[in-house]
Amino acid sequence: MRIGIIGAAGRMGQAIAGLAPELDVTVAGGFDRDGVVSGDYADLPALAGAVDVLIDFSNPEALAANLEAARLAGTPIVIGTTGLGSDHHAAIDAAALRIAILQTANTSLGVNVLAALVEQAAQKLGPDWDIEIVEMHHRHKVDAPSGTALLLGAAANAGRGTASNRLDRMAGGARQEGDIYYASLRGGSVAGDHQVVFATEGERIELGHRAESRAIFARGALRAAQWLRSQQAGRYTMADMLGL
Repeated sequence: MRIGIIGAAGRMGQAIAGLAPELDVTVAGGFDRDGVVSGDYADLPALAGAVDVLIDFSNPEALAANLEAARLAGTPIVIGTTGLGSDHHAAIDAAALRIAILQTANTSLGVNVLAALVEQAAQKLGPDWDIEIVEMHHRHKVDAPSGTALLLGAAANAGRGTASNRLDRMAGGARQEGDIYYASLRGGSVAGDHQVVFATEGERIELGHRAESRAIFARGALRAAQWLRSQQAGRYTMADMLGL
């Protein structure tokens, strides 16, 4: 399989390129904000037309152009970029009518299994169980809460059949029953720690995941690309790939 990496000069792009040979994947070329950084292609549309799957770990501002290049080439695309808003998701929905797209806030297989466990726990436990999500990342991460924390919150909300999030406690006030609260920590070189706490009177359940290396995200992204290559047009998640 031949892939093109968007965001090739970034941490994730480099990790994917380094791991690809172990999974019998060829990196045909890479594209970054400064232009093509590897391969013999003039621009992103040319790269998109020459590969089996694109993997995008760039930035939200580049998403529209990335989707357009993939759509015009008819090339599936794995999107791991975080910090996406409602407009970005609408653009993904539109492009997925023509091509296969797997979009996720986290490509770790472990995190996505964790999300499934969180949804099950939230479904079984009553509203008197408070849910707190704590995440920590390296000092350079900009978005907060992390996309993974929001993914876990969405899983909890799905289990409860609600959509109630509190992203900021700075305003103070008492905790509201049924709300999901987030805490974001930043420092050092932490690849990604996430913990979901279910707490009620007299007992507590803690479900968590710790990423010790970016290689886990790269491996998951490559696994996703291998799976996506054979899918029909549509929008997919890591849960779809894992059969969760």
